[in-house]
Amino acid sequence: MQPSLFLIPVTLGETETKFGISQIDRVLPPYNREIISQISYFIVENIRSARRFLKKTDNAIDIDKLTFFELNKHTSSDSISGFLNPISEGYSVGVISEAGCPAIADPGADVVAIAQRKNIPVIPLVGPSSILMSLMASGFNGQSFAFHGYLPIDSNERISKLKLLEQSIYTENQTQLFIETPYRNQKLVEDILKTCKPSTKLCIAADITCEGEFIKTKTVAEWKKQLPDLDKRPCIFLIYK
Repeated sequence: MQPSLFLIPVTLGETETKFGISQIDRVLPPYNREIISQISYFIVENIRSARRFLKKTDNAIDIDKLTFFELNKHTSSDSISGFLNPISEGYSVGVISEAGCPAIADPGADVVAIAQRKNIPVIPLVGPSSILMSLMASGFNGQSFAFHGYLPIDSNERISKLKLLEQSIYTENQTQLFIETPYRNQKLVEDILKTCKPSTKLCIAADITCEGEFIKTKTVAEWKKQLPDLDKRPCIFLIYK
């Protein structure tokens, strides 16, 4: 295997066994396991959760023999480049996100940019993306869409941003996607319902690929009649006309 930077997707939530098949086997190709078994160096957001994911992927992995580099908001930019040193020594390095695909709404993009500048092969592996899966199931425009990550925490700023996003769906015919910290989901939905037009469509996608998966599209007016409990559930929100 040519020494490369492998971008390794993880599951979007807790893995359970369903119909006799583990969640990991259902959402991640066997090829990913083959690649993971050949890597000894990993760049991760959280070492504890990365170790747990790797052990669930292949129980035969000797976690104590692996080397982890932690990449998150606390990591200094000066140290990131050094995470790729094993590649120059002939070893591949894997990047693991907290959920979904590395470098998508994820600090992994920083190390990928360095790898590209250094002409290091970057290989993205197949795995679940809440952005694409929610868009697929929403019934919204998949030809033109924009993902905005987290909206502002301040309520007034968030409402102003929602107004701009709603304007885009009508003027540009563009689906707008965004996420929120799970414990603030309900507040975000409340702001959407009081800010957007009654006819604007909102898709709420929660627990994608996990037990209790919920993906539903309704107008703002219809959502006002009844909302699901979204507290502490990983969600992605989409609006369209």
